[in-house]
Amino acid sequence: MRWRGRRQSSNVEDRRSGGGGQPTGFGRSGRSGRRGGGGFRLPGGLGGMRRASGGGVKGIIFLAVIYFALKFFAGIDLMQMLGGGGLGPTTQTRVERPQPQNTQRTNRSAQNDEQLEFVSVILAETEDVWRGIFKSSGKNYPEPKLVLFTNKVESACGFASSASGPFYCPGDSKIYIDLSFFGQLKRDFGASGDFARAYVLAHEVGHHVQNIIGVLPKFNELRRSMSKTESNKMSVRVELQADCFAGMWGYYTAQKGLLDRGDLDEALNAATQIGDDAIQKRTQGYVVPESFNHGTSAQRKNWFKRGFESGRLDQCNSLSAKRL
Repeated sequence: MRWRGRRQSSNVEDRRSGGGGQPTGFGRSGRSGRRGGGGFRLPGGLGGMRRASGGGVKGIIFLAVIYFALKFFAGIDLMQMLGGGGLGPTTQTRVERPQPQNTQRTNRSAQNDEQLEFVSVILAETEDVWRGIFKSSGKNYPEPKLVLFTNKVESACGFASSASGPFYCPGDSKIYIDLSFFGQLKRDFGASGDFARAYVLAHEVGHHVQNIIGVLPKFNELRRSMSKTESNKMSVRVELQADCFAGMWGYYTAQKGLLDRGDLDEALNAATQIGDDAIQKRTQGYVVPESFNHGTSAQRKNWFKRGFESGRLDQCNSLSAKRL
C-alpha cells in the first residue's frame, strides 16, 4: 500500500509511555466498565469475542426503529444513505501533513514512529472517504479520534488492557489501539502487510459510522433484553457490516491508485484468519457456532469483498440480509 508521504490526521491522541511489557492475548479479560460499540478481536478462547445481533422479527423491528427514529428525530434518512448508490469522496487529499496531537517522542523506537505515521495516514484516508460519502447525502461526518496506548487505557467505556485488542468506544467516539497488536496479528495469526493493518483500523472506523447513523446505540439498547444466543446473532450482523464498511474504504483507496498487487489478498487473509471458526479451531480444536459474534472466516471475507467490489452503502446492509 502506498501510504508514505501522504496527509496525516490530526485526530490522533498518543498516550503511550516508554516502557511496559507485551500483551498476553486478545480476550475480554482486560475490559471492565461499560461496553463499547464493536471491536477487532483476536480472542484467546470462547470468552474473548463480543458483540451481538439477532435476526428474524427482532431484526426487522430493530431496523424499523432505527429508520424512523433517525428520520424524524435526527433528520437522517437511512434509506437514502443505504440506497444512494456508489457515493464517493468529494474532497481531495490535502498536501499538508499536520503532526498528530499530543504526540510524545521520548523513549520511542524508530519502528513505533513509523507505526505512528502509518496509522495517522490511514485514519486521514478514512476521513477523506467518509467525509465525501456523508457530504453526498447532505450530512457532515464527525471524525473519530484514534487513541494510542501501551498496556492499558481508560475510555468512556471503562478500563481496557492490551489484551482487549483494538476497540471503538461510542461513549467518546474514539478508537483505541495498542500498536503491539499488529505484531501479534502477524506473528500469531499469519496476517501481515500494510493493507491487513489498514483493514483493522478501517473496521473500527466502520463501527464509528454505525454509531453516527444509529446502528450501535439501538443495538446496545436492544441487547440488554436479548438472550446470549440472540445477542451473538445480532453481533455477527453488526460486525459484518463494519467489515463491509472497511471494504468500502478499500474500494475508494484503490480508486486513488494507492493499492499494490497483493494488497487485497492481505486484507482477505486477515479477515479469514480472525473468523470465529478459525480462532476457535486454533485455540481449542473445535467450534461452537452458538458463541460466534464476529462471523466466520468465510462471512468476514465475503462482506469485506462486498464493500471492496461495490463501494456502495446499500451492499453493506447485513442487518437485514437473509443470508450472511
